[in-house]
Parts: sequence; C-alpha cells; structure tokens
Amino acid sequence: MRIYGPLLLILQFLLMNVTEAETQYQEVTVIDPYIELHTGPGENYPIFFVVERDQTVQILKRKTTWFKVRTLNGKEGWVSRDQMEQTMTALGENLHIIDMTHNDFAHRRWEAGVVAGDFNGANSLGVYGGYAFDSSLSVETSLTQVLDDFSDSLLLSVNLVSQPYPLWRVSPFFTIGTGIINTNSRQTLVQSEDNTDQINHVGVGFRMHLTRRFLLRGEYRDYVAFTSRNDNKEFKEWRAGLAAFF
Repeated sequence: MRIYGPLLLILQFLLMNVTEAETQYQEVTVIDPYIELHTGPGENYPIFFVVERDQTVQILKRKTTWFKVRTLNGKEGWVSRDQMEQTMTALGENLHIIDMTHNDFAHRRWEAGVVAGDFNGANSLGVYGGYAFDSSLSVETSLTQVLDDFSDSLLLSVNLVSQPYPLWRVSPFFTIGTGIINTNSRQTLVQSEDNTDQINHVGVGFRMHLTRRFLLRGEYRDYVAFTSRNDNKEFKEWRAGLAAFF
C-alpha cells in the first residue's frame, strides 16, 4: 500500500498553513491612507475592500506574514504584514509585530512533520505528531511507509522523547517506543503466513530551530521486531525531515 501521495499532501499543508501566534481581537487604527483587504493570505488573492485612514479593524489571527482582520461593519479579509505595521494600537503606538523566538521553540506544546530516510537499506517516508508534557518530555506517534525491492511495509509507532537541553538551538534527544509493522511481499509465489509483528525501538537524534515555527529534525533508531517464529529481527533507520511546532 503506497501512501506517498497523502504524505506529500500533508507536507504541503504544513508548509503552507503554519499559523503564527494568534492575537485575538486586538483593535488597531489605520494611519496610512488605506490598507487593502485580500480574500486570502497572499498577494495572489484579489483585493475586495479598502479600509481608509482613521478606521478601526480587529485582528482575528495571523498566518505567516498575513493577518486576518475584521472591520467595524463586519467585513473580514487578509492584510499584509507591511500594511499592518502602518496601524496604531489603542495606546497610540505603531503595532509591534513579534515573530516567533527560540524560547517559543523550547516551550512548544505540539509538533508535526514529515521525515524521509533509510530503513535497513530501503527507502522510507513518514509523518509524525507529538505533544510535549513539558520542555523536556514529550510523546509522539508516527506512521512510516517503507519501500523495498521485494516488499512494502507500514510501521505505526508510539514513543517517549526526552530532550535534556531544550534551550539549545541544536538540541539532542533520546527516544524509546513500541509499535507494529505490517509487511506485504510483492512476490506472488510465496505468501507469508504472519506479516504483522510487534516492534520496539530506541534512538537518538536532534532538533534544530530554523525560523519562526519551523525546525529541522534528524534521528537514528534501532528496532527489534518480535515475530511469531521466534526469530527476532533487527532493523536500523536513519531519517531526517522538516516539522512545525505550535
């Protein structure tokens, strides 16, 4: 079973729909001659309304460098960061836009990404998501597709991640977990009687904060698969990828 298509769609979703820190319903006043409201968060979306000087808008949320705002008469649209910087807060100051910092990375709660690599000599591609209990301990679940010359495997795993130095920009981590692996042979002459096995792993890796909500992740895992034939198998995996945190 191939899942490359859905995995690539998830990667595209992560890269295009990462939401920056939200500012709920803060009101600002336009001090430029006008600001332009787009139908979506990008220059390619058409302008459908113009808010003139001295009018007030509410900031609903932020997506990368675009802000969704609402006018006093209920029109909602997207304004670029450059134009939002030409608005004034209720304190009479220019709106100060704060980007994500490394401290936000160290204290993130949610993380999701796409990784690719080598699984015991075969190509692998996977997605994962995680939740952090605190800055040093988190739980993750991942789904990985492994494509070999003679078989396809699907690996579902759950693991704990310990990150002893969360404030480092390049931060190492250690992981231990368990899961199941389902292997389907491409050879029609021989059919495996039992192609689903429990699999445990330990691993080490690193996270590196890149910019805003993006991070780079690299990892090595050592697996042991417990088969019903009492001939346990060992696998090694190297993988790396991009992720976003929330």
